[in-house]
Amino acid sequence: MDESKENYPSLISHSSFQEEGAGMEGSKFMKEMGYNHRGALSNINQNIVGASLNSYMTNKAEFKGKDVMYDKTNTRKFAAQMVQHCHGEISEAEKVTSLAPNPTSLEDCTIIDVEEYDDASDGQVPMFVKHTEAMLDEIDRMEEIEMEDVEEPVIDIDSSDLKDPLAVVEYIDDITAYYRETENSSCVSPNYMAHQFDINKKMRAILIDWLIEVHCKFELMDETLFLTVNLIDRFLEHQTVLRKKLQLVGLTAMLLACKYEEVSVPIVEDLVMISDKAYTREEVLDMERFMVNTLQFKLSVPTPYVFMRRFLKAAQSDKKLELLSFFIIELCLVEYEMLKFPPSLLAAAAVYTAQCSLYCFKQWSRTIEWHTNYSEDQLLECSKLMVTCHQKAGTGKLTGAYRKYSTWKFGYAAKAEPARFLLDL
Repeated sequence: MDESKENYPSLISHSSFQEEGAGMEGSKFMKEMGYNHRGALSNINQNIVGASLNSYMTNKAEFKGKDVMYDKTNTRKFAAQMVQHCHGEISEAEKVTSLAPNPTSLEDCTIIDVEEYDDASDGQVPMFVKHTEAMLDEIDRMEEIEMEDVEEPVIDIDSSDLKDPLAVVEYIDDITAYYRETENSSCVSPNYMAHQFDINKKMRAILIDWLIEVHCKFELMDETLFLTVNLIDRFLEHQTVLRKKLQLVGLTAMLLACKYEEVSVPIVEDLVMISDKAYTREEVLDMERFMVNTLQFKLSVPTPYVFMRRFLKAAQSDKKLELLSFFIIELCLVEYEMLKFPPSLLAAAAVYTAQCSLYCFKQWSRTIEWHTNYSEDQLLECSKLMVTCHQKAGTGKLTGAYRKYSTWKFGYAAKAEPARFLLDL
């Protein structure tokens, strides 16, 4: 192309000249196309139009024809310069900046005076202005769609335990699924105390609070405590008990749980001694036979403990979160009203409440939601009751769990502030 075509301030790209014929002269071609270049283009600085405007139109044709990837930052700067020029705010320094030697950047194009162009085009906005605005709107729309589509990934919590045979990574999902299918077998009616004529829920709370202290004194495993409470509730659901025998039921349930869970089991005499010799050895053994027959020897039931371990792993917990979660759920063992929740929901709500207590805001990642199958809304009712239990933990007479978790061994977890903001939701 000759020099006159390169410097001609038309709105047709360089490729268009090639398609119509390189021999056609610029002015004649513009007249045939019906363009009046005297109005808007006569005031353009001829020193800057030739390279800048033509390079912009060439870039535009390349963008449309070759689907070239563009830089959003450059496009936004280009639109900002255009808007400023439309309002007459562009400075001479910015005009000089627009003459950067890079002919392939959208920033380098010269902005045509929109007001003068409007006079010559009957008030119509230039096509490249409309194109740029439409392009920016499309960019914003795509960004919004991308933000909506982006989801927090579910983390593989078992990848680090592939070489640990005790983690049984190959079967852990099946085991958890089986626990969920059978957890209803370990649940009791939340109204079973209505069938008891000599004991009530307050007596049950006193018994379990005392057993928490006994469990701590014997330094038994966590799962032993949860199974002990489960055996007590399931037995009381089927058998009426006199209040003077209620402590015997508790001791026997702990003996059975120890035989099932512990490596070293306390002897019967130790349990008799800790009850201040309120019962004899024969009474303990008789109650043991009676209890296992009533429960039909069904001791292998999922308690909140098995779910707690899995959910804490999904939450990627540290020791502080773990201890606080167990403190909260042990407070729930004492509360008769918490029997209406299945073990898995109790465990999930305990972890959720502990996270809210430690971090002072709601936190429930997609990973732990996927592993627990509970959303925040499903946990909120139970979590609010847990916060209430946490608030009154150090008051009254039933302070076994509070004193246990107020020691150095349990990380002073009981001193954590309750997540009171959950009560306002």
